[in-house]
Amino acid sequence: MKEKKKRSPAFYGSLAALALIASYVESLVPLPVPVPGIRLGLANAVVLAALELFGLREAFLVSVVRIVLAGFLFGNLSAVFYSLGGGLLSLAVMALLQKSGKFGCLGISMAGGVSHNLGQLLIGSLAVENFSLFYYFPVLFGAGVLTGAVIGSLDAEILKRIGKRGYST
Repeated sequence: MKEKKKRSPAFYGSLAALALIASYVESLVPLPVPVPGIRLGLANAVVLAALELFGLREAFLVSVVRIVLAGFLFGNLSAVFYSLGGGLLSLAVMALLQKSGKFGCLGISMAGGVSHNLGQLLIGSLAVENFSLFYYFPVLFGAGVLTGAVIGSLDAEILKRIGKRGYST
């Protein structure tokens, strides 16, 4: 069995900072779509790469730190809750699919995009105590598939270029 190399807190901080920068850049460039709330999810490329390269624990740390920091820097407390709901459900789904070994980056990312939107709808529905928000889910499902495909393709290219199998830090 291959021994996992211990990484420093600075290493995880660097990954979280990279995801935070991706969130910031994304907030500066709105998508030209007429539907509110749809984002590309560039920071999810970092989280998915962390999941693929290092594992669930590391991806969880990167995701939570990025969500909390981005929420307070670029949003508010409610943004943190919505993002945590979407991000944690997305990470759980992606981890399960990755662990199954039956899906590649593209499929994992697409499922992550859809489940992120579902998680945010769940938080929103609980917040307003009305599940009629789920009428919006078909639109968000399509957006999650499309943005997940973009991020999954980007992530597959990143992993290919750094040589996932032989990557070491």
